[in-house]
Amino acid sequence: MIDLSFRPEDITLPVGHFLSGKVVSGGKDIAVTSPGNGSLLAYVPEAGPELVHEAAQTAARVQRESGWATCAPRERARVLRRWADLVEQHSMELARLETVCSTRPITQTVGWDIPFLAEGIRFFSEYCDKIGGDVAATSSSLLGMAIYEPYGVTGAIAPWNFPLVMASWKVVPSLAAGNGTVLKPSEMTPFSAVRLAELAVEAGMPAGLFNVVQGTGLATGEAICRHPDIGKLSFTGSTRTGIAVMKAAAESGPKPVTLELGGKSPQLVFNDISSVDEVADRIFRAFTGNAGQVCVTGSRLIVQRGVAEPLIAALVARCGQVAAFAPWAAAASYSPIISEPQAQRILNLVENSVKAGAQSLAPCLRMNSEEGGIFLSPGILLVTDVKSPVWQEEVFGPVLAVQTFDDDDEAFALAEHPVYGLAAGVHTASMSRAMRAIRTLKAGTVWVNRYGRSSDFVIPTGGFGGSGIGKDLGRQAFEANLRLKSVLMAVE
Repeated sequence: MIDLSFRPEDITLPVGHFLSGKVVSGGKDIAVTSPGNGSLLAYVPEAGPELVHEAAQTAARVQRESGWATCAPRERARVLRRWADLVEQHSMELARLETVCSTRPITQTVGWDIPFLAEGIRFFSEYCDKIGGDVAATSSSLLGMAIYEPYGVTGAIAPWNFPLVMASWKVVPSLAAGNGTVLKPSEMTPFSAVRLAELAVEAGMPAGLFNVVQGTGLATGEAICRHPDIGKLSFTGSTRTGIAVMKAAAESGPKPVTLELGGKSPQLVFNDISSVDEVADRIFRAFTGNAGQVCVTGSRLIVQRGVAEPLIAALVARCGQVAAFAPWAAAASYSPIISEPQAQRILNLVENSVKAGAQSLAPCLRMNSEEGGIFLSPGILLVTDVKSPVWQEEVFGPVLAVQTFDDDDEAFALAEHPVYGLAAGVHTASMSRAMRAIRTLKAGTVWVNRYGRSSDFVIPTGGFGGSGIGKDLGRQAFEANLRLKSVLMAVE
């Protein structure tokens, strides 16, 4: 077995922005620390409006002059496929850059994140020459067409929880559609995106087409959203910030947006499940994966009374089996919390919920690891009031809120949320019940007898209501980076 462990001090970090094919500095310093041991890793510069302007103008010029949008689409596809090959060839390097400052253990960045990234690039490369528009039905003396064309430059703002994967969901379909792109990674996880952009140039992408600017949302993100050369935006993050992004897009365009926002996703478990242990494993992964720091975390368990006691007991037992290791350790499988303020927020939500009447079945507590770091044990709370903070608010941590039910209608009513509609899980042996749940649940994604995303890139992802607008992945994500032009031509 290959030893995946490494020492953070041995990693060379690409510190800076990536403009016109080069790593550059400029802007006030932002400290980047590791949640795995609390150490200071580097200071990265923050891009203000002037540097964002340079990045956007450069992307617009290169997109226009390089022929990226006007070349044979399969030429773009070839570059993207070479990019995917380079990602695989540099998988260990990318995985370490991802792990050193994020919540992603090295075993998972090597085993899932980087392979998923490479395959996602290949998936969107296949769309380069597959979406061409339509010929409309008109009179024989006219030729009517609907033609797709790129926006020119798109802006992407990616989160910290899956830095490379989330960035690729925004950047890759945009580039495949013929656009230039300006990406802002999270200021907490800034390094891997720069290396990804370097590999794009090495693969043959015109330098300056894909630029990376570092910084905070208030400074750099705001400048991206409001830049006049950026014709479309994509953002993943909190619902509150997504509203601000949409407002900025409306005031500076208006321009279209794709928003993947918060969630408070329910998991419905019915008495007819075939195996309590299998479902317990599934639910446990769904709320502890990445320590619950996932938009689609299945954080609300709605379980029928006949199976509630054994299922809850199985989940509580699993909570006691989690161990904390630094993300770069070979034994690491459980994630740290990204920052101390986030850890304190999670603990406060749990405490306030208990004060409001929730019963703690498995306590969410600080955990120790050999190298320090910010770790919280998985927590389970039994609630009876839908107004409980842990039932209403997105915790973004390893906390499961549980309610029981008697019949299907009660289960579907409990699954409703006043704000979110990102995802839902249904665990049942009844196909008819599963179909009713699929039609009834107000969620952008419904998983049946499974929970979590797979490598089926063709299936789009995105939420309803306060969970967002538009779709990542699938044909829909590619088409979202194209605008439609109508043509009516007289044929003489």
